[in-house]
Amino acid sequence: MDLRTWRWPLIMAALAWPAAGLRFGLWSAALPAETLCYGLAIVSAAFLLTWCAEAAERDIPRTLALAGLALIAVLPEYAVDMLFAWKAGKDPSYAAFATANMTGGNRLLVGLGWTMVVGIFWLRTRGSLLKLAETHRIEIGMLGIATVYSFIIPLRGGITLFDAAFLVGLFIAYVVLASRGEIEEESSLVGPAESIANLPTRQRRSVVLGMFFYAGASILVAAEPFADGLIQTGTRFGIDEFQLVQWLAPLASEFPEFLVAGLLAWRLRPDAALGALVSSKVNQWTLLVGCLPIAYAISSHSINPLPTDTRQTEEVLLTAAQSLLAVVLLINLRMSLLEAGALAVLFLAQFLTPHSIVPRNAFSAMYFILAGVFMVRQYFEMRPFMRHVAAPSDAPDPPPG
Repeated sequence: MDLRTWRWPLIMAALAWPAAGLRFGLWSAALPAETLCYGLAIVSAAFLLTWCAEAAERDIPRTLALAGLALIAVLPEYAVDMLFAWKAGKDPSYAAFATANMTGGNRLLVGLGWTMVVGIFWLRTRGSLLKLAETHRIEIGMLGIATVYSFIIPLRGGITLFDAAFLVGLFIAYVVLASRGEIEEESSLVGPAESIANLPTRQRRSVVLGMFFYAGASILVAAEPFADGLIQTGTRFGIDEFQLVQWLAPLASEFPEFLVAGLLAWRLRPDAALGALVSSKVNQWTLLVGCLPIAYAISSHSINPLPTDTRQTEEVLLTAAQSLLAVVLLINLRMSLLEAGALAVLFLAQFLTPHSIVPRNAFSAMYFILAGVFMVRQYFEMRPFMRHVAAPSDAPDPPPG
């Protein structure tokens, strides 16, 4: 085995060891250092899982592989968020953190991930319009349904088991539709994922399985102390715990996927890069949201919804509004540099403007307004296409009158 080829998987595997040593009492450190070690274990697990899911493109349909990549790569985030929902069943104060992690992860994907891919595409090609393949209509359609439904959630004051049934069912339908694609021998793999995928079939599957279980063990070891460490660190240093959980935890777990998407875009595979991040958005806006009330119900031994206060309700509405704009922009399977810029500016403005000056609902209104503007523009741009579909050019000429 060439160690140079496998150095990054080995490095990522080793990054989990300090966290394991802390968890099993082999050494100790100050709280910030411990939280950092547990965070590194989460990041390393996310890298290993991302490479596993990418290598699976050689064995299953590509659309399904993208769905699997999107799901498996963010398992660390699922673990942290499910942990908060579970703890909320015993201590209601944790419910806010479950909502924070979920909304932060969703908004990062669109506001940072999607726009990063379009930006890299422009830098490499100077092209101002990134086009997606027709196969991505499944993701856009499912994301549109989930987005329309998500506006019901803020009206209820909590995420219910009915919401869970609908959203999890929608994710299952997405996976079933995605599984009907064809297996592609020529895939857009890079780095360690390519090395794994090029192994003989039996060896490849053994390596993928071993890395998957290793990463899963790392998540089990690190998820709970990492989540608790974020809250305690915020309390100790006077930092808003909600903000730490909302942005730092999902950024740590999704960084590997962002890196892979960026590399794909840099290697002139922007369709695969953006497609993977769109698929991530679908599974986070369906399966992740749907699993939270299930974990809460099991932990609390009740069928009560996962509670949301005013701030959390505003966060869910803001996330749904961003998702609406994202669906409108991609409904024609293309995204321009201008459209990506609009997503990026609105996302970054939320950090630069204190909510005491511009409240969350104001940003939600901006997303709604832009969605309406772009929806009108999309309609007029697609009218010629729709007329062409309704009356194809190769149709026989009508008989003379």
